[in-house]
Amino acid sequence: MFRQWLHDTLTRLYPGHLFDVLVPPGAAMGDYSTNIAFVVAKAAKVNPRQLAQEVCDALMREGAEMLARCEVAGPGFVNVFLKDEYLQGQLGVVGVPAIGQGKRVIVEYSSPNIAKPMHIGHLRSTIIGDALANVYAALGYDVVRWNFIGDWGTQFGKLIAAYKRWKDDAALQAHPINEMLRLYVKFHDEMKEHSELEREGQEEFRKLEEGDAENREIWKRFRELSMGEFNRMYDRLAVRLQAATVKGESDYEADLKSLIERLVAQGLATESEGALIVDLSAEGLAPALLRKSDGATLYLTRDLASLEDRIEKQNPAKILYVVANQQALHFEQLFAVKDKLRLGSTETVHVKFGMVLGEDGKKLATREGKVIALEEVLDEVTKRAAAVVKEKNAELADDDVKRIASTVAVGALKYNDLRQHPYSDIVFDWDAMLDLGGNSGPYLQYTYARLSGILRNAGDAKAIAGPALLLLTHPTERALLRHLLDFGHAVAQCAHLYALNGLALYLYELAELANRYYEQVRINDDDNAERKRARLALVSAVAGRLKDGLALLGIEVLERI
Repeated sequence: MFRQWLHDTLTRLYPGHLFDVLVPPGAAMGDYSTNIAFVVAKAAKVNPRQLAQEVCDALMREGAEMLARCEVAGPGFVNVFLKDEYLQGQLGVVGVPAIGQGKRVIVEYSSPNIAKPMHIGHLRSTIIGDALANVYAALGYDVVRWNFIGDWGTQFGKLIAAYKRWKDDAALQAHPINEMLRLYVKFHDEMKEHSELEREGQEEFRKLEEGDAENREIWKRFRELSMGEFNRMYDRLAVRLQAATVKGESDYEADLKSLIERLVAQGLATESEGALIVDLSAEGLAPALLRKSDGATLYLTRDLASLEDRIEKQNPAKILYVVANQQALHFEQLFAVKDKLRLGSTETVHVKFGMVLGEDGKKLATREGKVIALEEVLDEVTKRAAAVVKEKNAELADDDVKRIASTVAVGALKYNDLRQHPYSDIVFDWDAMLDLGGNSGPYLQYTYARLSGILRNAGDAKAIAGPALLLLTHPTERALLRHLLDFGHAVAQCAHLYALNGLALYLYELAELANRYYEQVRINDDDNAERKRARLALVSAVAGRLKDGLALLGIEVLERI
């Protein structure tokens, strides 16, 4: 990976300085450019151009087998030009750095609440978390995918009470989430006229907490049926959570008493107006509430018990929580209490993300203002994708349209999210999301299918490596070869920044270059057999890189669209 070599070499030659290694906007400015001369010259109080020339001379000595030339530009930029034969020789070298070897990372994502439908708010956590887990695995980390479900609290006492009053087991088995939601809503509607139901729900939850056999069985059934529905959604989204470590808040209920006693014994938790808090004023945060005045624990308490369990049993280098922006204070408090408890050196990171908006820029919701169910979103994008596929391939059988449309739809959803910075709110522009000619998932899938068609139509000609690659001299070939070099850097940056938009941009630029190549060079019509085989090797490498990169984003490719 040349970019990493360049950065490491400059760091060794000029230690202690922060500088950039960038890809210039035009080929005339080199394959890579760095501002290191400005940074070092400022500290040493010397002329940047003079220092830039020293940098160039050093690089030419260190990388003579790779570098064609090194130039000083403007007031002191260093522009590096690679040898064509070096670029050609790198074809097929993937170069993803194994920076995670021997380290474990836990990625918590999705985390729905049982007895409720997954909604549009779960989409971003599920998509971003799954892609980050894929990236960390590619970088050599031992990745633990963690689904921390909401399965505890007084609402389950109300649900159990509702079930006992108005149960319909046939409906529960046929449509579990819808039936549980119906029961919960009916209970709250009835409470408006019958306030005593509030106490009934509290009593049923008390019995659940104390291990009542009947209530435990009902609750376990709710949880199992909910997980079945969640896994069905994960299958439709093609994410890898079906075999994840699934833990619920209930798994830590038994640990809370001893955890609280320890916090009190260490002087970290104190009473305030009957509640139990951890004072975080020194950290500039509001107090962390561990137990309410009525004795009830909170999500923060259970999250703290879960965090301690993960650190003790999994010994991870990092734990990523892929959760919406709105929970920022919760995680600041959680991490602050973790530090006070001195739970070890595990790095904890809140990977934030914004809201999902409609095309009008408002929060995506139904006309009644309710959150849209995730299944409705999947159904809508699949229906729209089917229309696009049918328009492109009118002769396709309905089953093929359905199969292709499902893959295109999920790719469109994921890419629309991941190409944007996670902190940003994302807009559901359905037409742009499915545009085969724009910056979209289907565009990248279509590019892969187009490259696959070239390889499929090559006849007896097979891709070749070796000396024939020296025939790859067309400007678009060189641009593709250079762009292929940066795949590993793009993947590593995702882990460094906890964001996927850099990799999405890399793949879009690769697709743009590939389509330009397709339009300018007649690969299978080349009368030079050796050059044709070298070009097929390039096409194969680009297709492979697109496939690998899209797989990291959780997007499947198609041989035909």
